[in-house]
Amino acid sequence: MILNGSQIILECLLEQGVDTVFGFPGGAVLNIYDALYDYSDKITHILTSHEQNACHAADGYARTTGKTGVVIATSGPGATNLVTGIATAYMDSIPLVAITGNVATNLLGLDSFQEVDITGITMPITKHNYIVKNVHDLADVIREAFFIANNGRKGPVLIDIPKDITAAKCIFERQPVKGHSFSVDSNEIIKAAEVINTAEKPFIYVGGGAVLSDAVSQVKKLAELVDAPVSLSLMGQCAFDNTDERYTGMLGMHGTKTSAQALINCDVMIVLGSRFSDRVTCNADSFKNNVQKARIVQIEIDPAEINKNIDVDVHVSGDVGFVISELLKHLTPKKHPEWMAQIAEWKNRYPVGQYSSNPEAVLPQDVIGTLCELTDGKAIISTEVGQHQMWTAEFYDFKAGRRFATSGGLGTMGYGLGAAIGCKIGNPDATVVNIAGDGSFYMNLTELSTLAKYNLPVIELVLNNSVLGMVRQWQRMFYNGHFSQTTLEKPTNFEMLAKAFGVEGMTIAKKDDIRPVLEKALGCGRPVLINCIIDKDINVLPMVPAGASVAEPILDIDT
Repeated sequence: MILNGSQIILECLLEQGVDTVFGFPGGAVLNIYDALYDYSDKITHILTSHEQNACHAADGYARTTGKTGVVIATSGPGATNLVTGIATAYMDSIPLVAITGNVATNLLGLDSFQEVDITGITMPITKHNYIVKNVHDLADVIREAFFIANNGRKGPVLIDIPKDITAAKCIFERQPVKGHSFSVDSNEIIKAAEVINTAEKPFIYVGGGAVLSDAVSQVKKLAELVDAPVSLSLMGQCAFDNTDERYTGMLGMHGTKTSAQALINCDVMIVLGSRFSDRVTCNADSFKNNVQKARIVQIEIDPAEINKNIDVDVHVSGDVGFVISELLKHLTPKKHPEWMAQIAEWKNRYPVGQYSSNPEAVLPQDVIGTLCELTDGKAIISTEVGQHQMWTAEFYDFKAGRRFATSGGLGTMGYGLGAAIGCKIGNPDATVVNIAGDGSFYMNLTELSTLAKYNLPVIELVLNNSVLGMVRQWQRMFYNGHFSQTTLEKPTNFEMLAKAFGVEGMTIAKKDDIRPVLEKALGCGRPVLINCIIDKDINVLPMVPAGASVAEPILDIDT
């Protein structure tokens, strides 16, 4: 059949199983949006208030569904507004296809109105990108983009399409979707199994690769078979049931003392889908010294991440879930009662939490813990970036996979509310809550209008301390208490703001407000903004200062 470029784009999206796209129209993509009008019964378009948040929505959709997120933006500022969202997805290995419009091919390179070299700009933050200058290439490019986004280590791909290409016509034929297959070197599996089978004090550390691989059941089987404690990275949250007695909390800058003790005392460290980022190792040299008594087995899909930050003894290249399934065939069941008893003793000795002399104080663990209780640990939680992000990872006990959407690698303030929109669109029956700090909230609050427009019952829970909390914490500890430009104290009336945007507004001002307000918000069936007032001097603990040893986290800070 003969179709124009815009119709080909939408037919290819349908071919790839896409039923939802996020975006914002503009001149260079008018042809695409005109075609979307005719495809509205097959593809749902979600209109956000800003292109960056459309990209975050596509990201949140992808993280929590396992599908590829799709975002559309026009040329020039529309395309550049996607850059932070694309970089966020790239750092966290999220499959995303960004479709941007551009000026007509005869206007490229002439500094035309709203022209920008978006492929040049995004080259460092995409797995691959394209500019399509011939309509006959369009279908194959789109198919290849989806394959690349999902093959091996996942990530974003951008397709830039000049306006005349979206109008040009050619013959289009549907094709079956190209599938992915997994393989693994059997010698690597055997070597890894040999090391793991010698372990008397095994320690499993799990990163985001296990979540992206949907390897929750495999991780659980491995932990039970080798009888090991389990620690998760920030991106690895949801890869293991946080209520399981084996779980020791996070490892790294805001990891638990228990995980640090397990690290320095284990004899075999099994690393699943983690790249040993600086937020985990804190100081690479001291990290190596801490684990010098242990042999490290790393399972990682991206060969470039093996021995990049930390040298390991044995590695297996491949998809985490597939590799574990193969590895289990070669492992001997073990029991380590003394080791697991020691882990339990450390957990009792080093609990995580913040405290206040004020009995009416609203503490983060009380708010997030109550939310966890009311949702049975099965809500989808998105976050912005800052103290609230760490508190969420510490105090919300995730029980199922793909329940957490947060910006780990890039640390993008303003990520969470857009992501929550994508989470809810992709999981309409799930409870979705975005946990924010007031600093991040001011970056994306216009998306409350998107919640209202689509009547999405998402809860925006703002832990409001009137400061940029994480930066302030660093200023207190390392900059002599010079709180330079981190005190916000904006006189915004959150409940009136909520009303203006068309959402419910609620306030938690004292401890007794926590449960009734959360119950009301969860039960009202409408979008809700909760202004949760907390003290500006509550800290995120434990904490390892930059460059210090991960084995010695700070457990208390004098305020």
